[in-house]
Amino acid sequence: MSEKPVLMDVELSDKFDKDDSRIFISGSQALARLALIQRQVDQKHGLNTRGYISGYRGSPLGMLDNTLWRENERMEEAGVVFQPGVNEDLAATAVWGTQQLDSFPDPLVDGVYAMWYGKGPGVDRSGDAMRHGNAFGTHKHGGVLVVMGDDHPGKSSTVTNQSEPLLSALSIPILYPSNVQEIIEFGLLGWALSRYCGLWVGLKTVNETVEQTQTVSIHTDSFSVELPDRGLDADNVNIKFRGFNPQAMEVTVKRVRLPQVHKFVRANNINKLRIGGSGGLGIVTSGKTYSDVIHALNMLGLDGAGGKELGIAVYKVGCVWPLEPEGLKEFARGRPELLFIEEKSAMLEPQAAHLLFNEPERPRLVGKKDELGNTLLPSDVQLEPDSLANLIVARLGVLGVSQPGLLERHSELQQNLAENVQFTNAAPATVMRVPYFCSGCPHNTSTRVPQGSLAMAGIGCHAMAMMKRSDTLLPTHMGGEGMNWAGVSAFSGTSHMFQNLGDGTYFHSGLMAIRGAVASGVNITYKILYNDAVAMTGGQPIDGSLSVHEMARQVAAEGTKQVVVVSDDPGKFRGALPAGVEIHPREELDLVQKQLREISGTTVLIYEQTCAAEKRRRRKRGTYPNPPKRLFINDAVCEGCGDCSEQSTCVSVQPKETEFGIKRQIAQSSCNKDYSCNNGFCPAFVTVLNAEPKKPSGVVLDGALFEQLPTPATTAISHGSMGVMIAGIGGTGVITVGAVMGMAAHIEGKACSIYDMTGLSQKNGSVYSHLRIAENPEDLDVQRIGASEADLVLGFDLVAALTGDAAQTYNKGRTHIIGNSDVVPTVDFQFDRDLVINQHQIESTIIARTGADNAYFVDATDLALKLLGDTIGANMFVVGYAAQLELLPISVAALEKAIELNGTAVKFNLTAFALGRLFAHSPQSITALLPESAAPIGEQKLHELINARAGHLRNFQNQAWADRYMAVVEKVRVAEEAASAGSTDLTRAVATNLSKLMSYKDEYEVARLYTDPAFKQKLDEQFEPGYTLKFNLAPPMISRTNPSTGLPMKREFGDWILQGFQVLAKLKGLRGTPLDIFGYSAERKMERGLIGEYEALLEQILAGLSAAKLDSAIELARLPDDIRGYGYVKDKFLVEVNTRKDELLAAFAT
Repeated sequence: MSEKPVLMDVELSDKFDKDDSRIFISGSQALARLALIQRQVDQKHGLNTRGYISGYRGSPLGMLDNTLWRENERMEEAGVVFQPGVNEDLAATAVWGTQQLDSFPDPLVDGVYAMWYGKGPGVDRSGDAMRHGNAFGTHKHGGVLVVMGDDHPGKSSTVTNQSEPLLSALSIPILYPSNVQEIIEFGLLGWALSRYCGLWVGLKTVNETVEQTQTVSIHTDSFSVELPDRGLDADNVNIKFRGFNPQAMEVTVKRVRLPQVHKFVRANNINKLRIGGSGGLGIVTSGKTYSDVIHALNMLGLDGAGGKELGIAVYKVGCVWPLEPEGLKEFARGRPELLFIEEKSAMLEPQAAHLLFNEPERPRLVGKKDELGNTLLPSDVQLEPDSLANLIVARLGVLGVSQPGLLERHSELQQNLAENVQFTNAAPATVMRVPYFCSGCPHNTSTRVPQGSLAMAGIGCHAMAMMKRSDTLLPTHMGGEGMNWAGVSAFSGTSHMFQNLGDGTYFHSGLMAIRGAVASGVNITYKILYNDAVAMTGGQPIDGSLSVHEMARQVAAEGTKQVVVVSDDPGKFRGALPAGVEIHPREELDLVQKQLREISGTTVLIYEQTCAAEKRRRRKRGTYPNPPKRLFINDAVCEGCGDCSEQSTCVSVQPKETEFGIKRQIAQSSCNKDYSCNNGFCPAFVTVLNAEPKKPSGVVLDGALFEQLPTPATTAISHGSMGVMIAGIGGTGVITVGAVMGMAAHIEGKACSIYDMTGLSQKNGSVYSHLRIAENPEDLDVQRIGASEADLVLGFDLVAALTGDAAQTYNKGRTHIIGNSDVVPTVDFQFDRDLVINQHQIESTIIARTGADNAYFVDATDLALKLLGDTIGANMFVVGYAAQLELLPISVAALEKAIELNGTAVKFNLTAFALGRLFAHSPQSITALLPESAAPIGEQKLHELINARAGHLRNFQNQAWADRYMAVVEKVRVAEEAASAGSTDLTRAVATNLSKLMSYKDEYEVARLYTDPAFKQKLDEQFEPGYTLKFNLAPPMISRTNPSTGLPMKREFGDWILQGFQVLAKLKGLRGTPLDIFGYSAERKMERGLIGEYEALLEQILAGLSAAKLDSAIELARLPDDIRGYGYVKDKFLVEVNTRKDELLAAFAT
């Protein structure tokens, strides 16, 4: 029996309210808390100040504005004004204005401390505003903090970015915190420095620091700064409100303000000696890379006394520009070598070289290059602790320094790295979960262009069109959309270009690009994708008032030649748009684009459809219409042709395994009611009106079920901290589970760090939480779980657990994995109709890395659905399973309290957690609760397959038709046995494919399949009673023609047509007779002809069959499997099959 844990009294509001204690807070929340603390600090010193925050969102600062909005009431009470910028440079100008307080009469406060925020490209575009603001200076009771979010690896950016070179060129000092704790500390120091020296101050953040959630100590009252005497320059430091002399301002910046930075940095010990060995290797580093260095030393056993023993010292630079000289010189004395470890371009090394060059005794400096000029550290990729460990060992070797055990530890690290490379290479080549549009995303439709046209991508979720479409070209920077075409169009034979432009980008700066295109006279159509939200970073609203009407009026006023609005609900714009602006339904998108590309000059197409993810959120809140309409696919009618996926590429169209092969189904739980899948030319789509998906009710759980469940012990924390890698799919609660587990550790008094790597906000991509738990905060030396460092992998999705961030973390003998064996299809299924992910292959690959004893796979999705009625419980089920197996360092009590504190579906999640525990302890207790389910579909025995298909053909036509089938199959069986005794693959191929050809889905067969009781039964299993049906069909002669493509289109028919189906199904005896009116169509003649052609092909195969030619024969016999679909879709596949058939026959004959 484990000892009852002591749990702290914790509230979610602690991160903003609690003082003189430890709190659990994210980087974005820390920036918000920072503004509140600064007000408290000022009040303590008798200053009546206020705060001002402005900027523009972008990863890794994509969630800061959401945090500030969420805490708006708290901010207002503290006097902090949050005003998002329309774009970054306008926000920077507004921030500059706060420092001009005394230029205006009657100031209401003593000063305004301001924060600007933006990602790296936003820093770039704001250079002019920042240069001006910094040159003019800061208010003595104000100060400006420039929070820059740099995406070093470019995971959520069009280019990688690093802001220090630009800010240093603007003479803006830069502080670089290494974790959330230092974001608060350096932020307060930054405002103090800004007031003291009169300059704006940069606060550099990266993914690993600002997207980290960490145990942090807050002690507001103890915060203090040293303000060295500024001497005679004191009166010239801060902003002047009269006079204008650019040369004098530069002199002030260079000769007065920047020297004050050195004083402040040294007085406040911002650059620190962290490991103090003497006479040996000196490592100089900063920020995120400092954490990597400490972890690398830890991996080598050199982070403490072992490192000092070898003379290793680490100098942690908090102010990376300008580098304070005296502290560096002190650190350099007596050292043979300084190793500068910096990510991206070097900032510290060049400054140090300048500062140390004239010293009488100076160490050798290495970093980006070694002493021979060879590349040592890359400037173009992220640095990781394992590579730094290799580097440190190598530099110690150059110095002739070593100790017992060091080389052995290093060798073990290299061995683990080699095994990880092998593991990553062993992953099935087709398995990768890449991000893609949400179900029903408007961009999935709006970014398509007519055949023969090209489009250029823009900034936002719609940029994902580049990933799968060859007709979409690379984007420009934000606000330059279309201007690259203006430059190249005169030198290209291409006559017209489409340019995608998000509504957020339009409001940010895109209107200027449209104005530039009009001025240039190029032929371009801007497709403004109006989806009413900044979906890429979390569904924020546009930063201002913007409507389709206003947008249409604006672009028309710019001199565009034609403005058209395309909408999924065109009726709401009737009579509301400016004169001359056309309105079309989205079904006419292709036709409208073809018309616009023929117009000379600049045209604009405004595509209006609400963001699918935002639509879903609003529907849950009851603030958005929720049409009582769903689509259902009758898998018996479905041909598995994939045309619905080609038309929609919607991830809610998923595979369904049937005895007749892989068909399609709609995942009602993720469907956002876009309905574009119905554009597939197929009669299998049924419209279900007034339908509510039937949720499995789960099972009634006896209250005594969990009473005998023993409380598990917690696992001991080794290696300083325990690493838990959580791998799953975006939008399925992965990040929430990580947050709950982190909070549980915090409640229990442990230290915790969570680093969430999410990238784009859309679903379908792999999402990872790097969770580290330690007894003490100082043991959390790095954010990421590196190579071979996972103690536990929670594989909520096996594909994510096999690839991406998770792939390198496995360590045989150390890592355990709990994997959810239910594998959700990847987006590649939308582009490869037969793609099947082999779950067992993934599990085997993982077991090879962890060992069988450390791997547990459970179908948590299926169990959650059957026990709880909702698959969303699967993740918490897995956590409970891991807890009961004593694989977590957190107690059950702490986890339960954290679930309660989270406040979302508390009872449901507690039950899911408890069921996971029970399944680990007593799986039979769970299986006894489960309802009976249909046996999984597997490969039938050959005789079962033949008999089943003969029965199907009997229902299709008659016994004679089935007998004809049986005779052919038997003939093939005999010939195959003679050619290769015991072989049955050819017979199986013929049995499957001849049946397919002989049961072609003509009007009689489709009618029969719809009147089959199995169809109604499937509907009743999915939907609550009370629904009505409509059928989407394209009958010959009365079908409409698509004006854009010239191809037939489907029409909707009421459920009265079921009566017609019943009559038609009974007339199947007319099939193939002179009275078969449908049989005279070209399609039916072709289908009947295929049967004879296939029988003739089989005769040809059997005549030349031998054991050596068996594989070729089987490939020929399987050709009909690729003839799928209806009408023109089937025609297209038939052409491809006939071409392949000729090639195979030629090979068979040789």
